[in-house]
Amino acid sequence: MPTVAEFAEYLERFAPCATAAEWDNVGLLLGDPAASVSRVMTCLTVSPDVSEEAVREGAQLIVSHHPVLFRGAKKLTTTSPDGQAVLPLLRAGIAVYSPHTAFDNCAGGINDGLCKRLGVADTIPLRPREARGQCKLVVFVPDSDLQKVSDAVFAAGAGVIGQYNECSFRLAGTGTFYGTDSTNPTVGQKGRREESPEWRLEVIVPESLVSSVVSAMRKAHSYEEPAFDIYPLKPGTSGGEGRIGELAEPTTLGELAKRAKSTLNTSGVFVVGDFSRPVHKVALACGAAGDFLSDAIRRKADVFVTGEVRFHEALAARSANIGLLLPGHYATERPGVEDLATKLAADFSGVTTWASRSERDPLEIA
Repeated sequence: MPTVAEFAEYLERFAPCATAAEWDNVGLLLGDPAASVSRVMTCLTVSPDVSEEAVREGAQLIVSHHPVLFRGAKKLTTTSPDGQAVLPLLRAGIAVYSPHTAFDNCAGGINDGLCKRLGVADTIPLRPREARGQCKLVVFVPDSDLQKVSDAVFAAGAGVIGQYNECSFRLAGTGTFYGTDSTNPTVGQKGRREESPEWRLEVIVPESLVSSVVSAMRKAHSYEEPAFDIYPLKPGTSGGEGRIGELAEPTTLGELAKRAKSTLNTSGVFVVGDFSRPVHKVALACGAAGDFLSDAIRRKADVFVTGEVRFHEALAARSANIGLLLPGHYATERPGVEDLATKLAADFSGVTTWASRSERDPLEIA
């Protein structure tokens, strides 16, 4: 039976926490990593009714899109909303994992799901993310050290490229050295030039981990003075937030609003703009993403789709002559947690997984 830690590792690979917004609170937020898991519930938000369902249905893990205790709590009591949601989970030993903004923007995440439902194809990030600082470590090792040095630098955090771990390049060659009288060479003798078969081992290292990776390499290396180089790499782009793409066939703003209403199962869609205006290029970002409107305008989208915006952002869209569709915060994100329940069920056979059946949009149209 898988553990909470195994689910956390799986979700980290799918939606890496490092890609979440800096202000976010993601990952395993409640529970024992060693606890076994046979029943998992996904939801948009851990509210008291969702918490009650999890306890009643015997869940051991909740994967909640929105973080529990997102802004921190100074007290947890049975009379506070946070306490009513969290205390029953603590008593029942139910863990909570939240991927939030990492899940919004990962491949196959909420924004990609929105694109699929609305028929938006050939998508790229609406707001590209500059890759975090990276370096390349090149170290020369004898054959006897290759495995232990590789293992050491991987364990220290080197060799990660996207969703792949333990990535390296290895090339066989010959190294030379001349040891002075004060040296104690591992191979050969001091006082003469030696030639030794060696491997050139290359790995990518995040800038923040260079010191610890080099330290791990030195401890694993048998040479008195290992030869190595650190090369800073030019930043590129690494994914990003939101999506922008094109419809297979142009439609109108009004027709796209109808499609959003139907596919997102919402009671209505707020629209800014002429219902008859043609739309082809679509920008979108789930949830409350009004701050992405400027990106959509700059990228010359015909329409921007998000869950909700402020009043003055709606006015800004009208002034900029860009269409705006607002199906609601819940409607743009709830389908993603339903998709996630299906994905978890497929990848963890024998584990019962479901999307919360008690969760509802708190907003209703009278």
